[in-house]
Amino acid sequence: MTVTPEGDRRLRLRVLALVGTRPEVIKMAPVLRALRERPDVDAVLALSGQHTDLVEQALDVFSLELAHDLETEYDLALMRPGQDLYDLAHGLLDGVRKVLEVERPDILLVQGDTATVFFGSLVAFFEGRRVGHVEAGLRSGDKWAPFPEEIFRRLTDVVTDHLFAPTPAAARNLRREGYPAGTIHVTGNTVVDAVRAAAEQGREPRCPELRRILVSDRALVLLTAHRRESFGEPIRRIFRAVRRLADAAEGAEILYPVHPNPRVQEPARELLSAHPRIHLVEPLDYLDLVAALRGARLVLTDSGGIQEEAPAFGTPVLVLRDVTERPEAIAAGVARLVGTDGERIFTEALKLLESDEAHADMARASNPFGDGRAGERIADILVSSLTGADRDTRDWDGPDPRARPRPVDRTPS
Repeated sequence: MTVTPEGDRRLRLRVLALVGTRPEVIKMAPVLRALRERPDVDAVLALSGQHTDLVEQALDVFSLELAHDLETEYDLALMRPGQDLYDLAHGLLDGVRKVLEVERPDILLVQGDTATVFFGSLVAFFEGRRVGHVEAGLRSGDKWAPFPEEIFRRLTDVVTDHLFAPTPAAARNLRREGYPAGTIHVTGNTVVDAVRAAAEQGREPRCPELRRILVSDRALVLLTAHRRESFGEPIRRIFRAVRRLADAAEGAEILYPVHPNPRVQEPARELLSAHPRIHLVEPLDYLDLVAALRGARLVLTDSGGIQEEAPAFGTPVLVLRDVTERPEAIAAGVARLVGTDGERIFTEALKLLESDEAHADMARASNPFGDGRAGERIADILVSSLTGADRDTRDWDGPDPRARPRPVDRTPS
């Protein structure tokens, strides 16, 4: 811990938050905001550079500064064209070590399941520093799906001292694996805090295609597909099903923010371009993504984060994967696994577009992932655990099973 300026001898907790991708920034933002509101904490943000422009967009949305009134800021700028996991591992091991040697934090905070998360945590372990894992305990049960994220999150939990489980189910996974009960806290998922804060900004979408669809009388279908395990024939099956859906559902338009990876770009251009109701666009900034989730009739996705975000708006999700580490959405009835089977994707999506009854069965605005106070809880737990201060909050018990679905205003802001 550090000592505050002369005349004030209170000890201050020094926290270093390491993020690498846009989802990590989005989900870490509520924690950083809560930490920076506390007078007994210095919270510094470091970027690995695993994502570049997308991270800058997210930092801007949540008004996050790297150093926050401190003189030092860190951006490892690791992104290189054509790099692979070995390149990332080397850059992270070397870069994070240098940051930790200078910063000497009381704890390193990481979020999620990326290379930044695992290798950053490993360096903290090597350096004898505590680790806090935001979104700990997620498990698909299949080490190959999602690849490599399933293994990254499992191994990160092994070296973690403070396990911030987003749901009771994630906490049960950790207890089943033998982690001490005192290290596990159910906080809710910070993405609920973030998506609410983003929706409240009410900015008009910048993407012209999205803006036009939202004010039209056509149903919006949002598609996101980019996972490594779907590369090759699986993603081609997805795209063929989407094209067939566009042909059959004349009252719908499909918006696809195409991932920059060439293994996604090439089949997307081949199978989805030149259709009047399929729009291939650049990746959306986060406020546009939130507007799309809020206004969509249906989401087709292989993204983990969107499985958590869409339920905030009662938007049905068809998950383009065979397994998910977020089974809470499936259990709540707001998401459904359809894999990469083209016939099933087409059939399920068309039903949700054409049947108001089928759509209403899934369109429940009850989010099983949190109550919007996760960042506050995590900050409170960290300060209490590391300083001995009393806690102001209690762990989240999960969604109230008696809560009734509430209607969602889908009118674009």
